Amino acid sequence: MPTITPPIWRTTRFAIDLKQPKVMGIVNVTPDSFSDGGEHANARDAFKHCEQLLRDGADILDIGGESSRPGAAPLPLADELARVLPVVRAAVKMGVPVSVDTYKPQVMQAVLDEGVDIINDIWALRTAGAHEVIARFAQCGLVLMHMHRNPLTMQTSPMDCADVVQQVKEDLLLFCELLPRYSSGLQANSVYKNRLMLDPGIGFGKTVAQNFALLSRQDELLSLGHPVLAGWSRKSSLGVITGLDPDQRMVPSVAAALLAVQRGASVVRVHDVRETVQALAVWQAARGPQGPAPV
Repeated sequence: MPTITPPIWRTTRFAIDLKQPKVMGIVNVTPDSFSDGGEHANARDAFKHCEQLLRDGADILDIGGESSRPGAAPLPLADELARVLPVVRAAVKMGVPVSVDTYKPQVMQAVLDEGVDIINDIWALRTAGAHEVIARFAQCGLVLMHMHRNPLTMQTSPMDCADVVQQVKEDLLLFCELLPRYSSGLQANSVYKNRLMLDPGIGFGKTVAQNFALLSRQDELLSLGHPVLAGWSRKSSLGVITGLDPDQRMVPSVAAALLAVQRGASVVRVHDVRETVQALAVWQAARGPQGPAPV
């Protein structure tokens, strides 16, 4: 399996060692997310959830104020800022890397001003102005996710291609190649080499079969030269094969996270942090002293 060297993900405040897989805990400050919408929709509840995720073993917190579930309508900028900023201001004091899930350059600017470590962009910096913001904050970590179409249309007309893995690879490579073209500073500060992580975008404009093809052949994405983040938690594809509702998908979500790690994922983004951490501990014990995991 290909490996990424060195296995360090550099972010605003932290150099994250990827020799062992990391667990990113999901903090949805939303009333309408597909799985936990409304559970942490105000700043106080969201902050308590951050604290619980850290007790459960999360390595990274990922805060989002806008649902990207299939069919979700865009959220006004002011609403997203009102949801996210109070939680971000508290989270950056908790001593762990903080990621914000957003595609809006104005939100990126605001949270990076607050000291956020990572921007997790479902649009892969395709929103006008996003590249320019990242160029001004060239020390931040960055996740570029693959999405076909947009949340309103992605599952009504999913990808139509002969080989979804090859197409996702080609699209992600294009997103990567755009980065240094926008700013020599990005390249000089090594964003392209050690601040960038790629996400194949499970459930974002793909069929069930395409999602599982991306899991089965996920290691092929490592040939792009960047670590991979996998986001399988409670996704609808797991519901299709198990018949379970989103809040019942903990076991299949943990299974998918383990399979993703076995296929080279450096970070798994999950709702069920405690159970995922426990499963990874068993996986690591079974591997024994083999040296660093592939990343």
